[in-house]
Amino acid sequence: MIRFRLSVLPLVVVVLLSGAAWAQQDDRARVLNQQIERIYQANEFALPRFGPARWLGDGTAYTTVERAPGADGGWDIIRYDAASGARSVLIAGSRLTAPALPAQSARPALSIDDYVWSGDGSRLLVFTNSKKVWRQNTRGDYWVLHLQSGELKQLGAGAPASSLMFAKFSPDATRVAYVRANNIYVERIDDGRVTALTSDGSATIINGTSDWVYEEEFGVRDGFRWSPDGRAMVYWQFDSSGVGLFSLINNTDTLYPVVTTIPYPKAGTTNSAARVGVVAAEGGATQWIKTEGDPRNTYLARIDWIDAKTVSIQQLNRLQNRNDFLTADVATGAVKQVFRDESKSWVDIVEDVPWIDGGRTFLWTSERDGWQHVYRVPREGGSGQLITRFDADVTDIAGIDQKDGWLYFRASPDNAGQRYLYRSKLDGSGVPERVTPASQAGTHRYDVAPGGKLAFHTYSAFDRPPVVDVVELPSHKSLRTLTDPSAMVAKVQPLLQPPVEFFKIAIGGGVELDGYMLKPSTFDASKKYPVISHVYGEPAGQTVNDSWGGGQMLFHRALAEAGYIVLSVDNRGTPAPRGTDWRKVVYGSVGDLSSKDQAAAIWALTEKYSFLDAARIGVWGWSGGGTNTLNAMFRFPGIYQVGVAVAPVPDQRLYDTIYQERYMGLPQENVEGYKIGSAINFAEGLQGKLLVVHGSGDDNVHAQGTERLINRLIELGKPFDSMIYPNRSHSISEGTGTTVHIYKLIARYFLQHLPAGAR
Repeated sequence: MIRFRLSVLPLVVVVLLSGAAWAQQDDRARVLNQQIERIYQANEFALPRFGPARWLGDGTAYTTVERAPGADGGWDIIRYDAASGARSVLIAGSRLTAPALPAQSARPALSIDDYVWSGDGSRLLVFTNSKKVWRQNTRGDYWVLHLQSGELKQLGAGAPASSLMFAKFSPDATRVAYVRANNIYVERIDDGRVTALTSDGSATIINGTSDWVYEEEFGVRDGFRWSPDGRAMVYWQFDSSGVGLFSLINNTDTLYPVVTTIPYPKAGTTNSAARVGVVAAEGGATQWIKTEGDPRNTYLARIDWIDAKTVSIQQLNRLQNRNDFLTADVATGAVKQVFRDESKSWVDIVEDVPWIDGGRTFLWTSERDGWQHVYRVPREGGSGQLITRFDADVTDIAGIDQKDGWLYFRASPDNAGQRYLYRSKLDGSGVPERVTPASQAGTHRYDVAPGGKLAFHTYSAFDRPPVVDVVELPSHKSLRTLTDPSAMVAKVQPLLQPPVEFFKIAIGGGVELDGYMLKPSTFDASKKYPVISHVYGEPAGQTVNDSWGGGQMLFHRALAEAGYIVLSVDNRGTPAPRGTDWRKVVYGSVGDLSSKDQAAAIWALTEKYSFLDAARIGVWGWSGGGTNTLNAMFRFPGIYQVGVAVAPVPDQRLYDTIYQERYMGLPQENVEGYKIGSAINFAEGLQGKLLVVHGSGDDNVHAQGTERLINRLIELGKPFDSMIYPNRSHSISEGTGTTVHIYKLIARYFLQHLPAGAR
């Protein structure tokens, strides 16, 4: 009996201890779930709304949208003097009401999804009743209000509800152009007469908007532009015949499945044929612009007018390592190459090409000297004059003050996770001057007013919610605060302790990576904590940003408070402003170098900080981050024990042409690169606990890849977990409770397989 008792008692103690440990885990789970509900269900930490705001033409005043008085008052359009704050109701919500239907006792107020002023300020175009097409594109209804007469008219009379897209005033504000069913129409406001500028729109011929891949990767949505004199229209046309069709199956909403097919070109396959045409605003034959090359193997990424006789086009080759800036004569369609930007890896499109000097000169952004800089190029062509003379990257152009000769742009020469406003002389003399005060560390965004003297300014940091104000330029003097987040700050402040810690970690070979770390408020450096690494790691985004991260940052804060060290590192190849070599070193090997950098960083961090438990390392990410989570779990099983991969791309051959080929080249020409870069080819390395999550309605990163991965893991006999969200898109956000559910799922998986708490 003594031997029996001696053999049983230790087991009883172990069981009791395990029970206590699990009770503690249950308590952590309860608190963590409550925090997730506060973030994503109760929306306790939502920021105050500002806008949509529009600068008025003289750059001294703006309009915005505010709730009208009364329960059913709709929305007022308010005019503010930017400096003084003088407020006036420009358009009362009572003037923006639709005709009452037979069953309605009163005219319903229009909801304002967006609005645009005519150039002369005499009319307002209101977009309402919007419906999603895919990720960004929407259809809806448009109404025009004449300010003086008060007349409110709906455009597209007789068209189905929510069927119009991208409506735009003509320069003289007498007409509006819009897209419906893949055709472009011009409607006269006074009498409602409609002219079809195109008539061949169909399921495969797309006029005035874009196909899926141009919308997703080039941001092409509104695919037409009025000429400056209002006499013509330049537009894109896409022929998607021959593009592979991807089917999304909705198994839940009807008795039988509903199948939606989308022309989606996967890497190495056939693209839509794109061309640019010009048509008279009164209708007639289209003059097609005579760009060179196979229209299915070149990209026409941007179009615009230079003057009433000339349009500009950015044309890239299929590999996207050459971007030609073209001018085209609209009468003949003849083109001229004005500027060529090229690289051994890839070049990016220029989001906006500002024209200065009365149209004699344009500004072009290029990485030709190893940094992303702005050049001043004559309309006749040439190599261009460098304007931003410093060893740093220009992240984006913020505005131009032509009168005084200044270019405003954002940069951060000393900290890749921050952004500040700078200015340079447009004539290229001198060196850039910092405009943002040195005392305001963090991230700053600007919407510069016409004339370049004022700007909407948004300032935030990792632990500082954003505040919007009006600043004077170049003094950066704050004239008025536009948002007051104090009520939200009072709620969130207890969650922001201890402050985030930014760090740099050397991984060998002279390479140093940026990162951040979140700790629990009860942190004890003498103990060891489990680690959750949040990863993205692709060329499309950074995670180490000194800016307010919203719900996901608060989720990471909640994980840290539950007893984890949450950290993130930006590997080489992310779009940090650290020079061209930093960003483009991954060319042809995306997925390989990123995973090696991430693993090296974790190894170096656990060596440097004794409180990081090298035996308890987890990793998670979404989209490209989901892909790199797979890479981590498969390639470095000795480092990572638990992973959650949301909406990953396990096989790079399954993603779209424009994105994947930009960074990897054609799969037919880089067979080995695609093989080494694809996580599915390393699945045999899985040893830890893995959860793969996907939305079955993801039109961007298809669940097909996750299904192929599941098949491979089954073939290999690997245990794993998976979760499919029916009909959800890439954001996995549609439907009541979805967002809170997925974040609880992620938290639960870590709590179960990577127990929180120090030891």
